[in-house]
Amino acid sequence: MTVKHAAQVPEEPVSAGRGTTRQVLIGPDEAPNFAMRRFIMQPGGGMPAHTNTVEHEQYVLRGRARIGIGDRVVEVQRDDVVYIPAGTPHWYEVMGDEPFEFICVVPNRPDRVELVDRPAT
Repeated sequence: MTVKHAAQVPEEPVSAGRGTTRQVLIGPDEAPNFAMRRFIMQPGGGMPAHTNTVEHEQYVLRGRARIGIGDRVVEVQRDDVVYIPAGTPHWYEVMGDEPFEFICVVPNRPDRVELVDRPAT
Protein backbone atom coordinates (compact mmCIF):
# COMPACT_ATOMS: atom_id res chain seq x y z
CA MET A 1 0.00 0.00 0.00
CA THR A 2 1.19 3.52 -0.80
CA VAL A 3 -0.16 6.75 0.65
CA LYS A 4 1.54 10.08 -0.03
CA HIS A 5 0.71 13.68 -0.80
CA ALA A 6 1.09 14.78 -4.44
CA ALA A 7 3.33 17.66 -3.28
CA GLN A 8 5.90 15.04 -2.20
CA VAL A 9 6.27 13.79 -5.79
CA PRO A 10 8.78 15.71 -7.90
CA GLU A 11 7.67 17.37 -11.15
CA GLU A 12 9.80 16.58 -14.20
CA PRO A 13 9.81 18.63 -17.40
CA VAL A 14 8.38 16.83 -20.43
CA SER A 15 11.20 17.18 -22.95
CA ALA A 16 9.04 17.32 -26.08
CA GLY A 17 6.44 19.60 -24.46
CA ARG A 18 6.26 23.37 -24.05
CA GLY A 19 5.69 24.55 -20.48
CA THR A 20 4.73 21.00 -19.46
CA THR A 21 5.68 18.97 -16.40
CA ARG A 22 4.79 15.46 -15.28
CA GLN A 23 4.56 13.77 -11.91
CA VAL A 24 4.48 9.97 -11.61
CA LEU A 25 2.06 9.77 -8.68
CA ILE A 26 1.92 5.96 -8.69
CA GLY A 27 4.58 4.14 -10.67
CA PRO A 28 5.29 0.54 -11.66
CA ASP A 29 7.28 -0.04 -8.47
CA GLU A 30 4.14 0.73 -6.42
CA ALA A 31 1.31 -0.91 -8.37
CA PRO A 32 1.36 -3.96 -10.66
CA ASN A 33 -1.16 -2.98 -13.34
CA PHE A 34 -1.45 0.78 -13.83
CA ALA A 35 0.57 3.98 -13.42
CA MET A 36 -1.05 7.28 -12.44
CA ARG A 37 0.54 10.48 -13.68
CA ARG A 38 -0.34 14.16 -13.35
CA PHE A 39 0.47 16.52 -16.21
CA ILE A 40 0.56 20.30 -15.75
CA MET A 41 0.72 22.54 -18.83
CA GLN A 42 1.25 26.26 -18.35
CA PRO A 43 -0.61 28.90 -20.42
CA GLY A 44 0.82 28.79 -23.95
CA GLY A 45 2.07 25.27 -23.33
CA GLY A 46 1.23 21.93 -24.81
CA MET A 47 2.62 18.77 -26.35
CA PRO A 48 3.31 18.01 -30.01
CA ALA A 49 1.60 15.26 -31.98
CA HIS A 50 2.82 11.87 -30.86
CA THR A 51 1.79 8.26 -30.42
CA ASN A 52 2.19 5.88 -27.49
CA THR A 53 2.14 2.10 -27.50
CA VAL A 54 -0.21 2.09 -24.48
CA GLU A 55 -3.72 3.51 -24.09
CA HIS A 56 -4.43 6.60 -21.95
CA GLU A 57 -7.35 7.34 -19.64
CA GLN A 58 -7.43 10.99 -18.55
CA TYR A 59 -9.41 13.13 -16.13
CA VAL A 60 -9.14 16.92 -16.44
CA LEU A 61 -8.58 18.63 -13.08
CA ARG A 62 -8.46 22.29 -14.19
CA GLY A 63 -8.04 24.60 -17.15
CA ARG A 64 -8.98 24.19 -20.80
CA ALA A 65 -7.20 22.75 -23.81
CA ARG A 66 -7.63 21.73 -27.42
CA ILE A 67 -6.68 18.10 -27.93
CA GLY A 68 -6.19 16.47 -31.28
CA ILE A 69 -7.00 12.74 -31.17
CA GLY A 70 -6.56 11.04 -34.52
CA ASP A 71 -8.40 13.24 -37.02
CA ARG A 72 -10.65 14.91 -34.39
CA VAL A 73 -10.00 18.10 -32.44
CA VAL A 74 -11.91 18.57 -29.19
CA GLU A 75 -11.97 21.23 -26.49
CA VAL A 76 -11.85 19.90 -22.94
CA GLN A 77 -12.17 21.45 -19.51
CA ARG A 78 -12.42 20.54 -15.83
CA ASP A 79 -14.27 17.28 -15.12
CA ASP A 80 -14.06 16.04 -18.73
CA VAL A 81 -12.72 12.53 -19.28
CA VAL A 82 -10.67 11.47 -22.30
CA TYR A 83 -9.77 8.05 -23.70
CA ILE A 84 -6.91 7.79 -26.20
CA PRO A 85 -6.39 4.33 -27.76
CA ALA A 86 -2.87 2.94 -28.08
CA GLY A 87 -1.16 4.00 -31.30
CA THR A 88 -3.48 6.98 -31.92
CA PRO A 89 -1.73 10.28 -32.73
CA HIS A 90 -2.64 13.01 -30.22
CA TRP A 91 -1.53 16.53 -29.21
CA TYR A 92 -2.41 19.25 -26.67
CA GLU A 93 -2.67 23.07 -26.73
CA VAL A 94 -3.56 25.03 -23.58
CA MET A 95 -6.39 27.54 -24.02
CA GLY A 96 -6.71 30.67 -21.89
CA ASP A 97 -4.56 32.03 -19.09
CA GLU A 98 -4.95 29.20 -16.57
CA PRO A 99 -2.75 26.08 -16.40
CA PHE A 100 -4.24 22.89 -17.85
CA GLU A 101 -3.89 19.92 -15.53
CA PHE A 102 -4.99 16.31 -15.85
CA ILE A 103 -4.54 12.86 -14.37
CA CYS A 104 -3.41 10.22 -16.87
CA VAL A 105 -3.68 6.51 -16.11
CA VAL A 106 -1.77 4.05 -18.29
CA PRO A 107 -1.05 0.31 -18.15
CA ASN A 108 2.29 -0.64 -16.59
CA ARG A 109 3.76 -1.95 -19.82
CA PRO A 110 6.65 -0.71 -21.92
CA ASP A 111 5.62 2.48 -23.71
CA ARG A 112 7.34 3.84 -26.78
CA VAL A 113 6.59 7.48 -27.64
CA GLU A 114 7.03 8.63 -31.25
CA LEU A 115 6.62 12.19 -32.50
CA VAL A 116 4.49 12.38 -35.65
CA ASP A 117 3.54 15.07 -38.13
CA ARG A 118 0.50 16.95 -36.91
CA PRO A 119 -2.50 16.68 -39.22
CA ALA A 120 -3.80 19.98 -40.64
CA THR A 121 -6.75 21.37 -38.68
